[in-house]
Amino acid sequence: MQLQRIILLTFLTLISFKSVFSQEKTNPGTLVTDRPDQTESPTLVPKGYLQIETGAFYEDAGEDAFKQKTTTFNTMLLRYGLLDNLELRVGWDFAETKTEINGTELDDIASGLSPLLLGAKIGITEEKGILPEIGLLGHLHLPFSAGNDFRPETTGVDFRFSFAHTLSKKSSLSYNLGAAWGDDSPEAAYVYTFVYGYSITDNLGVYVELYGDLPEDSRANHLWDAGFTYLLSDSIQLDATVGSGITEGQNLLLSAGVSVRLPN
Repeated sequence: MQLQRIILLTFLTLISFKSVFSQEKTNPGTLVTDRPDQTESPTLVPKGYLQIETGAFYEDAGEDAFKQKTTTFNTMLLRYGLLDNLELRVGWDFAETKTEINGTELDDIASGLSPLLLGAKIGITEEKGILPEIGLLGHLHLPFSAGNDFRPETTGVDFRFSFAHTLSKKSSLSYNLGAAWGDDSPEAAYVYTFVYGYSITDNLGVYVELYGDLPEDSRANHLWDAGFTYLLSDSIQLDATVGSGITEGQNLLLSAGVSVRLPN
């Protein structure tokens, strides 16, 4: 485990230094993030840039007889623009889950790292008229990198196609379609997201989103969230989100975070 962490830190350090010293003279424009909503953008991080997206969220799920309250302290996602149409992605979360039965909190608290996420995003096509911008994302979730409380037996896999339409100078529509395999189950869960975004000012944007998954042999899950983003500069963005389940399951979701693109 120690060796794996050293390898990962070395990899990320090399990417960071390469990003800092390979800054291109062209203006990369305003950063586009994959947080705070569940919809992944088809837009890639510009070549040679490192983008750090992190935050925290709180989720209350379950019913009165059995509830789980999860606080994720660090939802870290590192995105690096390797090529004009290829982005590398590394993610790792640290979470704590408390369980309540009939209103009584159990002493046994699950905490630790989630499986390390390794993946890539590929730019397929730019937006042309009524045709959307399209990207493809895929990830592996490596079980050996997780803490004991969150370690599955098998490797998780997910992929999704991402689409984005510009509706006007102030509004946009994005959506994802894909599938995921995980939680030590061969069952596929088909994933969907739809998000509408509106720019109130050049710096302040709001959004509302519908998302969920449809497992092959289980009950479908449908949820919603809404929030805002605020640009401190072209390379720094703050965000906040609130959400809940439409079907039974999630009672409350709260999230806040920051995204930074280097160099800036």
